[in-house]
Amino acid sequence: MNVNQVDLETVCGVTSVLPVNTQPEFAFAGKSNVGKSSLINGLMNRKSFARTSSQPGKTQTINFYHINEKLYFVDLPGYGYAKVSTELKAKWGKMIEKYLRTSTQLKVIFLLIDIRHEPSANDKDMYEWIVHNGFEPVIIATKLDKINRSQRDKHIKMVRTGLCAGANTKIIPFSSLSKEGRDDIWRCIEQFLEVPETENK
Repeated sequence: MNVNQVDLETVCGVTSVLPVNTQPEFAFAGKSNVGKSSLINGLMNRKSFARTSSQPGKTQTINFYHINEKLYFVDLPGYGYAKVSTELKAKWGKMIEKYLRTSTQLKVIFLLIDIRHEPSANDKDMYEWIVHNGFEPVIIATKLDKINRSQRDKHIKMVRTGLCAGANTKIIPFSSLSKEGRDDIWRCIEQFLEVPETENK
């Protein structure tokens, strides 16, 4: 898809009221340092619209990006490594859970996993929670450029096995540098949209 317009339409903190949107939503979840902002920027063809940081836990809100006035990217707070209090982490967890349980427009949850490492306990918990609530997550294996091409299949298998994901669970390797995997992610999104073929890349 050609992304012509992006608006950061809504930013929700722990005490905010979640918006009631009428267009499809696509959520992105993952550990604090997994490259979520870089992925979202890559999908939007923007360099720094979604803020990236070397400090884990930069995203401390749920951010709703309105794309081409057709759909929303929903950037969820990162989990795992953020240097915040246990109390605040619990509030983030409740905020994320509320969104995932109550959104009427949520179509897909993209769960980001660092392809270099086995999924963490937090990764496994998030995957199991998503499945338990009736969603079929799409796994995005980030930081593809950090491993050799010959290691790719081995590491994808490691991610699948670590999550106890079935053979039908889609895993898309992604590189924020080369943008490999970007078109595959957009194809997943476009399955839920009425997009004319002329708009597809």
